[in-house]
Amino acid sequence: MLEEQVVVWNDALDESRIRALVSETPLQAQEYDELSRHVAAANAELTRRRREVEDLVAERDDLLRSWTPKE
Repeated sequence: MLEEQVVVWNDALDESRIRALVSETPLQAQEYDELSRHVAAANAELTRRRREVEDLVAERDDLLRSWTPKE
């Protein structure tokens, strides 16, 4: 779900950047800056969660390799 939101926010950021360049108004530039910070935070959270999943998968795999079923 977060991945889908980040894709949408990245698209919105691109559109906002273009509007800020075309309009050259302080309001559009401010909107772009705010959205840029929001998207950067979302991307950082997505990266953090991906790493967390990778770590959990690696831990699970290690546990499964060392596990010996009882007879």
